Parts: sequence; C-alpha cells; structure tokens
Amino acid sequence: MAAVDNAVNIAIVGSCNTDLISYVPRLPKPGETIHGTKFSVGFGGKGANQCVMAARLGVKVAMVSKVGDDSFGHDTIKNFQTNNVNTNHVSMTKEAATGVAPITVNTEGQNSIVIVSGANMLITEDDAKSALSQMPDLKVVICQLEISPHTSLAAMKYAKEKGILTIFNPAPAIPELDSQFYKYADIFCPNETETELLTGLPVTNITEAEKAALALLDKGCSKVVITLGTQGSVVVTSETRKAIHIPTNKVKAIDTTGAGDAFIGSLAYYLAHYPALPLEECIKRASHIASVSVCGAGTQTSFPWKKDLPSELF
Repeated sequence: MAAVDNAVNIAIVGSCNTDLISYVPRLPKPGETIHGTKFSVGFGGKGANQCVMAARLGVKVAMVSKVGDDSFGHDTIKNFQTNNVNTNHVSMTKEAATGVAPITVNTEGQNSIVIVSGANMLITEDDAKSALSQMPDLKVVICQLEISPHTSLAAMKYAKEKGILTIFNPAPAIPELDSQFYKYADIFCPNETETELLTGLPVTNITEAEKAALALLDKGCSKVVITLGTQGSVVVTSETRKAIHIPTNKVKAIDTTGAGDAFIGSLAYYLAHYPALPLEECIKRASHIASVSVCGAGTQTSFPWKKDLPSELF
C-alpha cells in the first residue's frame, strides 16, 4: 500500500492514452498503403489531460490510473512526474498494454481515430476507493467515462460520502448513462454533443443549451456546466434554476484539441484552491485558461503553466 498522500487536494480517476499521430495527404482506403508526411507521439487520455492542466496551475494533484508495463506506460509516468503530478496511484500491469490512440489526420484536418483502451479498463472500483482513501486532504475528485463506468461511479460515491466535491465529465457520452451519475456529481460538466446525447435535445446555441441544462437538473443534477466552445458556457444550479451564460475570450485558435480537458482541470483548481470564489467566477477564469490552450498546437503541449498566465487569474 502506498504511503498516505497528505498534500494531495485534487484526484483524477481516469484514463491515460498515448496518441500516435500520422499526418497524410488523404485518409487511406481499406487495404491501401500510403505515405505520410509527419508523425508525432503525444500524451493524452481525458483523465491525464485534466490532471496535467490542474498540476500546471500549482495545486497538488494525483492521478489514479493504470498503464501497461511497456515503453508507453513508463513514458506516461515520466510525463506525469515532469508535470508535478503525484504518481503513487498510477499502477502498471502486465495484463494489458497502455491505452493508445492511433490517429490519422489529412491536410483538411479530417481525422480517423482508433482508441484501444487497454490497461485503462482494468482500473477496478477497489483500486479507485483504495487510492482515494489514502488522500485525507482531498477537496475535489474528477471522473470521466474513458474507464469502466462502474469504477468512475464508485469513485464518485466514495468522494460524496467523505464530503469531497465531485466533477463528472460524461465523455465519451453514453446514452444509457446510469442515473446515479446525475446524483453523485456535484458539478455535471458535458459539452454540447454530450448534452444532446444525454437529453435528446439540440444544443446549437445558448438558448438551447439553457433548456438542456434544465433538463439535466431534472435528471437529478445539482449544478450543470455545459461547455460550448467559442460560445463559452452555460451554468445552472438546482437552487435557482436560472441559467447563466458565461462568454469566453475571442482568440484565433490553432488547435482546439484538449480544450475541454483544460477547462475541467482549471475549474477543479479554482474550486480546490479558492473555495470562496463564486462558481461563475471559477468558470470564467477556467474558460480563460482553456482559450489560451487553443492558441498552441497539440493537447498537453498547449496547456499553459501558471507563470505564463495573467496574474489577475490568481
């Protein structure tokens, strides 16, 4: 058993993937071999992305995940350590490979992605609860759906029982989502596509997002934050049932990959580090940081460090 992690304030129970990106003139046809123009390897997985973003803002963060005992797994742990992430609860297994996402991108920006979850799917409910029980100073727990939903739900239930704030990012969304997720998420945070799948309502503008947010409250949520990309976000709570639109900075985006993860990691930072700050202000500041991330290429490589952000955000 790992030592007690007294300093950890945020824990992310989730996925780690290695992105294998090939750039090609066009997507290949079935059975066809074509020459690519560029190749890159990146660190990804929604859980890992959210974890790295929060850590770069200076809060003590731990990742609860599983990787394969392979080169990708060892490199993933080294990347976490480089980003000041606590890796006491990132375990290695010989039973499966580290999760990978081979991605092919053509010159128009269209892509083809295959995700092989591998070791991510071996994180058990007991793994999650055991890890969280060793972090007595936890303030926020974040979960998503790139690992077993049962494990994510168990982590959220444990956190709620201990009075720890929970953020749930229902991504990738599943239409038959267990209704308990709505109850155990203190903050339910989907994007517009995920919201449409979960509510059956269109979400193409702010007015539609406000209506869908109320529908999520009706499913049992207490606080809903729907992210809308360049349109900012909509927040609504069960106390007031009054939807508030929070715009984001207008920037010239280079690469929007991981912007949602940058937002959630930043939001967790503010909720843990500035508990007296109003939720709307936390969202506004997290949106600012997410808007900075889209101005750089890549996913984690585009996430800013605290020292590179305006002082008024802190």
